[in-house]
Amino acid sequence: MNPTLTPEQLRAIFLAASDPGAARALALASSLSLAAAVLWLVRRRSLREEYTPIWMGVAAALLLVSLRLDWIHALTRATGAWTSSSMIFFLGEVFLVAICLNYAVRLSRANVQIKNLAQEQALLRARLDRVETAAHGPPLDA
Repeated sequence: MNPTLTPEQLRAIFLAASDPGAARALALASSLSLAAAVLWLVRRRSLREEYTPIWMGVAAALLLVSLRLDWIHALTRATGAWTSSSMIFFLGEVFLVAICLNYAVRLSRANVQIKNLAQEQALLRARLDRVETAAHGPPLDA
């Protein structure tokens, strides 16, 4: 006969599971690799310096969490999540939403600047055409 576990018992089993050393090593390697990749991209000028603190902060947070997995377990228990991995994925999603919002704000600002520049350029072109017409008469191809 197969005993049936309640959801509360399953959650307790998930939360009591020990941390495998491989997961910690993978987390450490990932955080150090991210930091190295950010520095390499900045050095090659593929990533602007203004984004470096954000990504180095993410790498530092990953390093801190990989060294202190008990913090993730405590946060998992506090929020009622079932597993630490689900909490990590949730935090990753929150970070991605924040990055997307940041880029949406930047794109909106850039669109306004592009529109203003296009209008300014059109006004300057019209003024230049008036000056040329006044100085040389109407163009021959007109």
